[in-house]
Amino acid sequence: MVNTNPVIVGLDIGTTKIAAIAGRKNEYGKLEILGFGRANSNGVQHGMVLNIDQTIKAIEMALKNCYDSNPNLAIEEVYVGIAGHHIKSLQTRGDIVRQTTEEEIRQEEVDRLVADQYRTYIPAGDQIIDVIPQEFTVDNFQNIPNPIGYSGVKVGANFHIITGDKNAIRNINRSVEKAGLITKDLVLQPLASAAAVMCDQDLEAGVAIVDIGGGTTDLAVFYEGILKHT
Repeated sequence: MVNTNPVIVGLDIGTTKIAAIAGRKNEYGKLEILGFGRANSNGVQHGMVLNIDQTIKAIEMALKNCYDSNPNLAIEEVYVGIAGHHIKSLQTRGDIVRQTTEEEIRQEEVDRLVADQYRTYIPAGDQIIDVIPQEFTVDNFQNIPNPIGYSGVKVGANFHIITGDKNAIRNINRSVEKAGLITKDLVLQPLASAAAVMCDQDLEAGVAIVDIGGGTTDLAVFYEGILKHT
């Protein structure tokens, strides 16, 4: 049986190494690793690209090694891990008042709540990387993990917003593009680490993920399945 699931590629641009890994879900829903490659990194310090040319060469070498491990791979888009001293986070709150209370809350309304947070004021020179809902409220009901299907007048949520330096992000994207790739999305490194090594029970009970790299050490704190701090 042919596996039609899409191939997903992650790219880790670190201070000491750049790594590329390709995988996809198999018929049992488990991740199947299809290829892996790495290269020494010389153009990155503390999670920031300082030498674009050297970073491009390292990305190309990591990709070559990934192709060598599996010549059948075709890589165009990558999810790029991001970390560093320029990464910041803040907490925000958003609410919407619904025009009808009889209909159930829809995904479109949740999407609007999230989209509104991308207009949050942040310092000049920064940009929002991700908006992560923590818990929702519907009228007087609190701590709702997913409000879809509820009915109510007012829908709100607390959000964890992750920001980064615009120039640092631009240099990462430029390096990826000049290496012949498309940045599908930027993913905060400690969140990727948590998804890789933690189960739902760990995140529910409360856990701190410490990602120790060659140039940065990053932290993410979860409790009751919710990201509380990065």
